[in-house]
Amino acid sequence: MSMRGLKSTVAASALALAALTVSAYAETTLTVYTAVEAEDLKRYAETFNAEHPDIKINWVRDSTGVVTAKLLAEKNNPQADVVWGLAATSLLLLKSEGMLEPYAPKGVDKLDKKFVDKSTPPTWTGMDAWVAAVCFNTVEAGKLGLKAPTSWKDLTKPEYKGHVIMPNPNSSGTGFLDVSSWLQLFGEAEGWKYMDALHENIARYTHSGSKPCKLAGAGEIPIGISFAFRGAKEKANGAPVEIIIPSEGIGWDMEATAIVAGTSKLEAAKTLVDWTITKTANEMYNTGYAVVAYPGVAKPVKNFPDNVIEKMIDNDFEFAANNRKAILEEWQKRYDSKSEAK
Repeated sequence: MSMRGLKSTVAASALALAALTVSAYAETTLTVYTAVEAEDLKRYAETFNAEHPDIKINWVRDSTGVVTAKLLAEKNNPQADVVWGLAATSLLLLKSEGMLEPYAPKGVDKLDKKFVDKSTPPTWTGMDAWVAAVCFNTVEAGKLGLKAPTSWKDLTKPEYKGHVIMPNPNSSGTGFLDVSSWLQLFGEAEGWKYMDALHENIARYTHSGSKPCKLAGAGEIPIGISFAFRGAKEKANGAPVEIIIPSEGIGWDMEATAIVAGTSKLEAAKTLVDWTITKTANEMYNTGYAVVAYPGVAKPVKNFPDNVIEKMIDNDFEFAANNRKAILEEWQKRYDSKSEAK
């Protein structure tokens, strides 16, 4: 074979190899577990794929409690590559089980520090925060002669019996941040005493954090314990709801992102996680959350209460994560009789 022929053969082989590499990478599919609202997932994937068409996302979506339980059950045989949009309290629990791959995404130093895991390198990075609130339907309450509550303690008054709905903390991250915040605000003994009294007034527990506010917005119940952004959304859609921030302070949690330890697609997973903390991604989160991790991105949200940030409790995430199992078991034992069927 002539030198020229050899060169062209080598060049052809190199091109074939390059094409093979590109096509192999083009078919990278990441399995991403999430508790993000279903309506947002398509938008998230489309925005990411506009910049990274070579990485496809296979979403596995459920409520926070279900996703967390699924990840724990799969500990010895992980099925997910990335977790994008799960409560930080859940990710701290997974971290303590050694299930997260430490990784400092590119540009992580630009994020607000409270949204970044304190380990070096971090095992998770926050996206946005959601805060507890009470959605109060003024029309339905008026028919029943109910005054608007101003505090968590108010919700235990006899007049509200059967008129309150809240999320089950075993299913819902919003439900868990409520329970965790009450135990922090009132102390353990008083916290459970408070929940005993509240239970008397609960019509039922839902398996979704946004559902109590949706139900209040639709007039099916006067009071829904939910999260503030959902209330703002219901109000913007014309529902007669007021968003009440209870005077004692409000629980909150972050949606956060992490790489699952042991993934065989580490480079693609890192590419996705790098992108999830960008300004572009945070602008996208801001359409669903009023508080985001990237400073200066959050725009004022119509109908969102002014005092939300100052009412957010000094949340002890380690307490919430370390005691999660015991808290949920105790809650289940005491109150699950009023949970709606799954």
